[in-house]
Amino acid sequence: MRRTLFLITCLLAGLVPLAACAKAPADVRVYDRTAGRLLDVHVHEGRHYVVGEPGHEYEIRVRNRTSGRLLAVTSVDGVDVVTGRTADVSQGGYVIDPRGSVAIDGWRKSLGDVAAFYFTPLPDSYAAHTDRPDDVGVIGVALFRERPAPCCGKRMDRAQAPAPAESEAAGAAADILRESARLGTGHGSRLDSPAQYTAFDRASDAPEAIVAIYYDSRRNLVAQGVLPRPHYARRTPDPFPGGFVPDP
Repeated sequence: MRRTLFLITCLLAGLVPLAACAKAPADVRVYDRTAGRLLDVHVHEGRHYVVGEPGHEYEIRVRNRTSGRLLAVTSVDGVDVVTGRTADVSQGGYVIDPRGSVAIDGWRKSLGDVAAFYFTPLPDSYAAHTDRPDDVGVIGVALFRERPAPCCGKRMDRAQAPAPAESEAAGAAADILRESARLGTGHGSRLDSPAQYTAFDRASDAPEAIVAIYYDSRRNLVAQGVLPRPHYARRTPDPFPGGFVPDP
């Protein structure tokens, strides 16, 4: 049995499930903390996208739709949000109570705080600073159900995972600079975010569902065809459109 994190948080209301993930055991949304709103989801060729605003802090909201506990193994830009390692579904994550919700608002630094997620140009992203820019632009949540409790307890694995730390690595700097218009997620200011360890025995080695949400700037999503281009009225320009002098 693995020891995982249980995030202490208030219940979140008003989440809307992603249409293509209706059968997933949890709803996943991205909330712009700076603007104070849920980001609209745009579906393109089977993928789900949101528009990120550079400099805005955000959080990942996960709501458990089931009557049992769930484990949410979460990654941003291909990096595990708890350990800072390259993401893998076998890693630990956040345990969500039945019908409960969590807000994952940053890179886990300790049991008491996180470094805030914020949208930022790719070279400033945490993944780029740690020499892993290849998967920048995607949020992933792997969802596991819990195995029914046996009659006898099992020994709990007490291995602790290190918190993520910033790196001076710059081996991919040339590639990063050529993609500077893309958005990534930065390692921001510290936020209070209490958590505690708890035991969770996965019902299976493979996740029941993986929810992926891609993000980028509005300009880039328009260029990729995810969002429609703005439409302007087609007419012959008039050098004097104001007409005659109006009454005062």
